[in-house]
Amino acid sequence: MDINVFRGLMSVILLLAFLGIVYWAYSKKQKKPFDEAANLPFADEDEDEKNHNQDESSSLENKKHD
Repeated sequence: MDINVFRGLMSVILLLAFLGIVYWAYSKKQKKPFDEAANLPFADEDEDEKNHNQDESSSLENKKHD
């Protein structure tokens, strides 16, 4: 087997792998998980705001009890 045959086979294998990944990434089954992953940074901000609001309300309640 010549090195050029090996390089040709590797090119074909890598092209098929690339096309398989592209097909997987754009398949309709993956849309929902990718949308959820895209919104993760915004979900973290929502949780931070909720925690911040809860901290403020609890500190106000503590002041009322003092």
